[in-house]
This record gives sequence, structure tokens and C-alpha cells, in this order.
Amino acid sequence: MPERAIWPGRAAWIVAAITLARVAALRFNRTDLFVDESQYWLWGRNLDLGYYSKPPLIAWVIRAVTEVAGSDAAFWVRLPGAVFHGATALILGALAARLFTARTGFWVAVTYVTLPFAALGSLLISTDTIMAPFFAAALLCHVRTVESDRAGWAALAGIAIGLAFLAKYAAIYFLVGAALAALFVPWARISVRNALILAAGFMVTILPNVAWNLANDLTTVAHTMDNVGWVRGESWLAGLNPAGLAEFFFSQFAVFGPVLFAALLAGYLRPGSARMRALVFLSLPALVVVCAQALLDKAYANWAVASYFAGTLIVVPLLLDRAPRALWLSLAINGAVAVLLPLLTIIAPAPVRDGTPLLGRYLGRADLSREIIATAREAGTPTIVARDRDILADLFHTGRAAGLAFHAPRPEGRAQSYYEQTYPLPENAGQVLLIADHAPDCGGGPVSPVRRFDTASGAYAGRDFAAYLVPAECANARP
Repeated sequence: MPERAIWPGRAAWIVAAITLARVAALRFNRTDLFVDESQYWLWGRNLDLGYYSKPPLIAWVIRAVTEVAGSDAAFWVRLPGAVFHGATALILGALAARLFTARTGFWVAVTYVTLPFAALGSLLISTDTIMAPFFAAALLCHVRTVESDRAGWAALAGIAIGLAFLAKYAAIYFLVGAALAALFVPWARISVRNALILAAGFMVTILPNVAWNLANDLTTVAHTMDNVGWVRGESWLAGLNPAGLAEFFFSQFAVFGPVLFAALLAGYLRPGSARMRALVFLSLPALVVVCAQALLDKAYANWAVASYFAGTLIVVPLLLDRAPRALWLSLAINGAVAVLLPLLTIIAPAPVRDGTPLLGRYLGRADLSREIIATAREAGTPTIVARDRDILADLFHTGRAAGLAFHAPRPEGRAQSYYEQTYPLPENAGQVLLIADHAPDCGGGPVSPVRRFDTASGAYAGRDFAAYLVPAECANARP
């Protein structure tokens, strides 16, 4: 078959079919919004240039989709995930076709859209997903700048990576990788003029979020530093964490796929051509930095996702050239995961192991919120206070039409969550319904609960939550 028949035509059809299948699966998804998803939705209800723990683009996207749909249902909150990953697959395919061959472009698109993190990101909306197409577009525009020396491509590269940065600060790895590639690979160098244009496009794009952070005590930056504990000197005394490094490193075989991650490591060691060496520098920094973070403190499995946009461009031509059967094996493994994950969300709460649903952390959240809302109405109070961030996140979404007020206890010092920052409980709120995992003491001994909740399974399994009718000042008091 001629290469022009598979790229872009057949690739686009396959990516579109997988994307539509994922959208259809979302219609039958039985899981509740996760705590982060509910929070991103709430941010979208309160449009701003920045938020407590993340930059603002994910909130803007969710708000745009739910406004167009006229619905805040979980389906619409999650819908951008499948679409954004489908778009990323085609952008990376276009870049691969330009750097290598049309056949490579086809396989890059098909490989990316079936990656485990792309499959999961099509089910749960996340900042990684919103970052993905803009990061991929920045790679494409940067390569076009290298090839053409045109200022327009440099400006587009800067704007694209700026938008990726507004989705997740990890997009900064692109600038690190591009600088390293220019330093060590002559092919990847751009003119000083275009480098300045790219930087200017980036800075102009992110300027609103920078201004917001400066006006809000660097809130998002401070939270990011909280996550990177060693930056604040919190982990040095405890020593290194080799177990954490091992856990993070081996988790990448699941994030990127076992065959592909092994191939990527091989590609790092023997990249071959100048273009492949440039791609290594565009891929490697995120993985190296997060491995260091895991060794010094802790790191979550998705923190190095920025490595895998250029990483896909490394492993596919490598396997096509040296081990085509391994590429087929990878597609079989990753494809099975891509089918299994949405299937699990459709049949939830099955399967169950030892009495616990496999997807338990994504179940039972909305049920508890509905019980809490019903309890507040029975108690005759319009105000609900919760100390647990997970409970508050779902209360805002599930109770969006309940006509009740949801608050976190007023913080002492710097707010430790978006809810403490934006929805602290006023001291003159009167009687409130406090949701807590232990009885408050309002001065006369522990308060008796008005209701205990069934948390035997699901997201709150093992937690003993109850509702207490107390004055606002008691709910604000720290336990």
C-alpha cells in the first residue's frame, strides 16, 4: 500500500474511531468524578487566571465544554480527555511523517493513541491531558523553525508551549530539552532571533498566570514547592529514598507500556541520527528530573509524562527499523489495556476482590454527598462544613443544584487547599452541619452525631465519617 494512503488518511480514521469509541464509553461510565476532577470543574465555575494548585487552562477548557453542552454532568467534564489525546496522536504523527516517513507517522499516531496514559487520560480529565496537544504542537512548530528558519514558526512554538504551561508547569521541560538539543546537536539549533521570538511568545502567553501568582502570594508556586518537598529542605534529614526511586522508575513501564519504555531506554543509549539525538534531549529531562525527585522525596507515576511525547517519536522508528515484531507486541499489550480500562468503568463496581471493588476509589463519592445533603435538609441548616478535601470536592459537584453552602474550616495561616482559600467558613454562619471523622468538642465534651454514614466500601472505605450539628465557631476550631 502506498505510504500516502496510510498517512494521514488511514491514521486519521483509526484515531477518530478510537476517540469516538472512548467518547461512547464515557456515556456508560459508572465511576464518580475523582477529587481532582471535581475541583477542576469547580475552578471552571469560578474563572480566574490561576488557581491554588494548578495553572488555569484545564478549568477554562471544562467551563467551555460544559457551557456549550449546557450540562455539568461528569460525561461533559471528562469529554475533552479523549478528544485532546486523539488530537495529540495526529500532531505527533504529522511530526513523525515530517522527520522520518509517512509510514512512521502512521505508526506514531496509532501507538500514541493506545498508550496506557492516553487511555487513562481519556477516562479521567487531568492537566497532563490538557497539556498534551499543546506540547506536541510545540515540538512540531519547533522542528518547523529548525527546518525553515521562519519567525512565524518560532512564535507559534512559543505560544504552543505557553499554552501547555498554562495547563501544567511541567511543560517547562520543553524549553530545557530544546536548549540542550541546541547545545549538543547542531541540527537542532535555531537562530538567536528565532530563539528570542520563541521565548517572547512563551512569556506573553503565560504572563496572565504570572501576574495572578504575583498578586496572590505565589500561591500555585508555593503549592508546587510543597509537592517537591526537598526544595523546602523537608527530606534531606530523612536521607535518600531509593525505594521511592525504584517504585517510580518501574511504574513507567505501566505509564508508557512495558515494551515501549524498554525501547525508550535503549533509544536513549543509542539514538543514532542527529534528529534522534535531538529527540532524546527533548524527552530525557523530565524523566531524569522526576527520578531525582523520587530519590530525594517522592514522585507520582504521571509526573514524567512530558518525556513521552518526544519519546513516542523515538521508540516507533527505532522499533520499525530494528524490531517490528516488538512494535506489534507493544500494540497488543497497550491495546488490551486501552480496551480494559473503559470496560472496567462500565461494569463497575465489578470486579470485586476480597469485598472491595477494583475501582473503589472512584465509587461512592456521590452517594455520600447525597446522604450528607439529605442530612443537612433534615437538620434544617443550609451550611455544610467538611474538613476532608475529597468530601468537599464532590459536595460542590454533586450538590451544585442543592441550594446549600459548602465550606472548609477557616485556615490558620496559609491556606492548605483551594477550599480553605476560597470557601472558608464565616464565623457568623450560625449552626452548621460538620462532616468529620471524629467528634468535635465544643466546650462541653464530644458532640453526639446526628448521623453516621455507611462507608464500608468505595472511596471512603475504612473511614468513619459522621455529621455533627455545631456552631460555626466550633466547626472552625482545629481538632
